[in-house]
Amino acid sequence: MQDIKSKKTIKEQLKHGMQTIINRKTAPFWLLFPTFLYYIVFWLSPILISIKEVFTSLDGQFTLFGNFIMIFQENTFHDAILNTALFAVVSVLLQFIIALMLALMLSRKFKGQKLILFLIMIPMAITPTAVAIVWKTGLISSGWINSILQSFHLIDEVIPFIGLRGIDAVMMIILIDTWTVMPSVMIILIAGLGNIPEETKEAGFIFGANRWQVIKDIVIPLLKPSIITAVILRMIAAVQVWAIVVMVMGFSNVPFLVERIAYFVGPVSGLPYAQKLAYTYSFITAIIVFIATLIYFKISKRGTALDGGTQK
Repeated sequence: MQDIKSKKTIKEQLKHGMQTIINRKTAPFWLLFPTFLYYIVFWLSPILISIKEVFTSLDGQFTLFGNFIMIFQENTFHDAILNTALFAVVSVLLQFIIALMLALMLSRKFKGQKLILFLIMIPMAITPTAVAIVWKTGLISSGWINSILQSFHLIDEVIPFIGLRGIDAVMMIILIDTWTVMPSVMIILIAGLGNIPEETKEAGFIFGANRWQVIKDIVIPLLKPSIITAVILRMIAAVQVWAIVVMVMGFSNVPFLVERIAYFVGPVSGLPYAQKLAYTYSFITAIIVFIATLIYFKISKRGTALDGGTQK
């Protein structure tokens, strides 16, 4: 009898202990534990390993600026920074302007609206690899772009698009990227426009505002959350562009930050310092994205505060 009682006591203690560990307050954390574990293993661990590699030399010794000095002395680093900055600023601005105009147009009901929306959305269904192949076949000397231009007698000699370098090459990549990803920005803005009550815009017209004033003073301020989301997502993606650059222009011809990472982990991965350069480029890219996001959030918050003060 005493053994049975002791067993019951142990079971009751275990049950009480489990109830203490898993209850209404702790249950959500236990349910999310597999997700936390996944991020620790597959996200946090690689980040910590990468940071460690950035601040250690080839022989495993700690170095604060050694790998950064090596990056700054790399002959394509400055071009990669300038090209990435130019691409991020111009592409995001261009894509936002075009997407906003199309979103304002397509948010209204008219004949052929769905057909136009379908045609604009086609690039979203094409993979980046296929996009690069389509445009490279057009940009070569005997490609479809030169053929079309010559058939309309717009050019006398073929244009060597693939041979472009510097700003000209970056602008060409911006146009390709805009054709590819602008529809995704437009979809975010259309979703935001759908949440703006029609009565708000109609009130503006009633009080004498024209269409431009309604868009500038009513629609865009109310659309700010969607604008922030679209711009931040595009800015982060713009800094990380590389696949189209490599597949259209090749490695090292038009350097970008992430293109340099792919270069050092791919074609020249066997070089002694290639891995260190790739880790350091990755660290610099992550810092740039983080700072740019913080700056944009700060500007957006300041703009929201000013709008709120004006409305008061």
